[in-house]
Amino acid sequence: MSAVLRTVNRVLTALAGVILLAVGGAVLAVGFDAPAPSWWVHQGPHDVLLSDAERTRWRDAGWWWPVVIAALAVLLLLALWWLVAVVRRRRLTEVLVDTGDGEGASLRGRALENVLAGEADRVDGVERAGVRLTGRRDAPAARVRLLLAPHVDPGTALHELTTGALTHARRSANLTALPAEVHLRGVKHGAERVS
Repeated sequence: MSAVLRTVNRVLTALAGVILLAVGGAVLAVGFDAPAPSWWVHQGPHDVLLSDAERTRWRDAGWWWPVVIAALAVLLLLALWWLVAVVRRRRLTEVLVDTGDGEGASLRGRALENVLAGEADRVDGVERAGVRLTGRRDAPAARVRLLLAPHVDPGTALHELTTGALTHARRSANLTALPAEVHLRGVKHGAERVS
């Protein structure tokens, strides 16, 4: 997600949160019998959301309730689409490699991920490695997960990963930078007996 889209997303989310918080707080305040402004929908804790006249106004019109239900269904689908778009982390499908001749070449993202994971697996003490590329095709970033054996120093494993696998990947793809977010986790093991 680009910086502009991230900013717009945060602003809209904050705005929706402030509006919902204000409306919810006002309804709660009126529910506790706080004085309400004259323009507010409810005037007291025993006031109803829709009066009988408002609720039955469109009862004879056969189009009213299907339109209301369809509009709410569309709003729900849009909200779900937005949630999935925000939560989903996109995997980079290809990396643009500068060949130096003015042309460019494409490297499959999965191929680079597999090579990075394979080289990270060969680091001493790494039980399992997983790599996922994110970002843009001309500026990729790596998310690396390492499962470490109990005897391994995490700092040493991280140093070997950055000077080995990540440096080789950056050089082979002719990238100016390959930022990486590395998650280290120790393998679960039983207590060892000390004699």
